[in-house]
Amino acid sequence: MSSGAAGDNIPIGTTKGPGESAGDFTIVTPDREGVVKIGEFIYYWDEVDGGRRRIFGRVASRAHLKLYPDAFMADPATSPGEVARILGFESADSELYEVNVSIMGHFSDTMGFVNPRIAPRPGLPVFLAEPETLAPILSSKNPGETGAVHVGSLLTRGDGEVPVSMDADEFANTHLAIIAGTGAGKSYLAGVIVEELLRPNNAAAVLIIDPHQEYDTLDQIPNIDTFRQINSEIEYRPEVKIFREGEFVVRRNVMHHDDILYLLGDVSTPQRVIARRALGSLRNKRNWIFDDLLRAVDNVDVASLSGGQTDQDGQEDYRSSKQALTFKLQDTLGRRGAFDDYKHTDMQDLLRPGRCSVLQVGGMDRRSQQIVVATILRRAFEGRQQTKRGETDPRDELHLPFPVFVLIEEAHRFAPPGGGAATSNLLAEILAEGRKFGMGIGLITQRPGKLDQDVLSQCMTQCIMRIVNPVDQNAVASAVESMGRDLLAELPALSKGQAIVSGAAVNTTVLCRVRERKTPHGGASYKSAETWTDYFRPEKVRRRKTDEALFPQPDGSAEVDLARELFGDD
Repeated sequence: MSSGAAGDNIPIGTTKGPGESAGDFTIVTPDREGVVKIGEFIYYWDEVDGGRRRIFGRVASRAHLKLYPDAFMADPATSPGEVARILGFESADSELYEVNVSIMGHFSDTMGFVNPRIAPRPGLPVFLAEPETLAPILSSKNPGETGAVHVGSLLTRGDGEVPVSMDADEFANTHLAIIAGTGAGKSYLAGVIVEELLRPNNAAAVLIIDPHQEYDTLDQIPNIDTFRQINSEIEYRPEVKIFREGEFVVRRNVMHHDDILYLLGDVSTPQRVIARRALGSLRNKRNWIFDDLLRAVDNVDVASLSGGQTDQDGQEDYRSSKQALTFKLQDTLGRRGAFDDYKHTDMQDLLRPGRCSVLQVGGMDRRSQQIVVATILRRAFEGRQQTKRGETDPRDELHLPFPVFVLIEEAHRFAPPGGGAATSNLLAEILAEGRKFGMGIGLITQRPGKLDQDVLSQCMTQCIMRIVNPVDQNAVASAVESMGRDLLAELPALSKGQAIVSGAAVNTTVLCRVRERKTPHGGASYKSAETWTDYFRPEKVRRRKTDEALFPQPDGSAEVDLARELFGDD
């Protein structure tokens, strides 16, 4: 029976009795057309709370009621029709299924789904939910409405038949997690969400932390008519600004001292003591520069640190530690590029409504990435706090009179289990308190098992795609309260571009087919085989021979040639 038939109120089965748990019931259905799929939505009518109401449920599992004997099934030469005739069935398609259904309840515009707290009576007709009935109760926003983020359509129906939208207000306030294994489509889905946030119905202020340069194709958004609106009431054209390495700068004197210590990495105890003493001496100097820090290190009184003892008494030579610390500071904080004495990327340039800023941090080492991200997140959070408390004016860099949403790729780098990263405590603080100040976080990861579980559990909306690793599956199960075990069992079976969407931004958990992006996807896998075979094309071979004749190279030239072929002359 098709979904169109369900719209004509033709039953697909009948209720049978209680299900596997107190919140389930079972139905019996022939399901001749295969529409009663895992994750599908059905309903029955019943008297509840003084009125006749539709009681909705989601299909959790299904099993055969009539099973052919193994002896017949082992003989592929015996047709299903012959088996059915021998067993006395009318036809081979007279199979019946027992389907376990999780009760959702009747839907209220104010309360959402209200569970009747009782299983249906046996023998009630059951219907497949009609698209026009289902769409408005799955999503609180219709595509195109203010706050709607149209991510795709219900997986159990035809493409686009039942649209699925998330509520931007909900996930921007209570945070979002996108979790998927490698190649499942998490960055593609993130691109869809950003596209929706930059539509005229949202015009969001978005910042993306991009370690792998996967989001630079979003810069085509301003040139696509879908994202623009020009009429008598509004003139809107979104902006996408890509900040490549060297194009965003953190001024050293706005960094927290703990961040500078973290940036140093593994240093000896004497070096750490000297660094703390030097930074402490700069505490009251607001606009210190790097040379001031080096002088402060040089001015630290090593005699007072060593207690006046000498090396002969077994004390560390603090003078050599000072020299080693100076070299370490020059190698980390002193490097040009991300850190500077005077330049600083303005927060109002990074964050404004209708703009998506993409910070490509992939060229930095892990600690530098964390420090840059920590500094930017901290200043954005401080800006939102100060602006809300009326402590800024429009001339201040930290004046941010609008909510902001920050999307962080490879989130496990910035919030590993048990802390340990410069961003760990800060992210935990923003996730706990961001709602009060209008700062939302979106975490994207392929390894939820390597993401701090307290941080993950603070994300009240989840988009979860194919996950095969059992450790990561368990991490999702323990951190995501709103997802049923039946749908968690579906994670390994999801195909690329399919997601389970649950939490605060939707009315109920749904299996979703992600819509097609308007901009090209920038995170596609490298076409290795095509590149390898291209190496042996005649014109490439002739070029290499010509280069070898004109420019003889020393040992190792083969590697240079291969690199040139793979990545170009530059």
